[in-house]
Amino acid sequence: MTTPLEATTTRDGVTIRKAERADLLAIVRIENASFPQPWPYDAFETFLGEDAFLVGETPAGQIAGYIVADLTPNYGRDIGHIKDVAVHPDRRGEGLGSALLGRALATLAANGAHSVKLEVRRSNDGAKRLYRRFGFDPLRRVSGYYEDGDDAIIMVRELD
Repeated sequence: MTTPLEATTTRDGVTIRKAERADLLAIVRIENASFPQPWPYDAFETFLGEDAFLVGETPAGQIAGYIVADLTPNYGRDIGHIKDVAVHPDRRGEGLGSALLGRALATLAANGAHSVKLEVRRSNDGAKRLYRRFGFDPLRRVSGYYEDGDDAIIMVRELD
């Protein structure tokens, strides 16, 4: 049986594993291609070592996507936080985002999270569909959350 902290391989040969320093430039390139207000390099650097900072690596050794998540202690009921998820534009629609999210949720649960939260742009219908498929429910809207004025939807999911 595979534990959440071991590298796993998807049906199409993409390996999901913990992010490493050598992955950061590829991660930043995907971030820049994916978001109007991308995170800078040093923001990703601060999450190195987190069990749920994961990448999807192709058989050719290219980073095709990533997820950044961590755990926040909260009075004995630790909360997981999905902070950032992106798949390279050329690899979208292949299930990698789902594989990364599923693995991150399993990792957070294995590390003691009882629930997971995330913020998603109100205008990002594709991401909201993905999160709903994984059992996330909208909790509230935060007006003007993003620098460009877009609202965020806070979504949560309880873990078993």
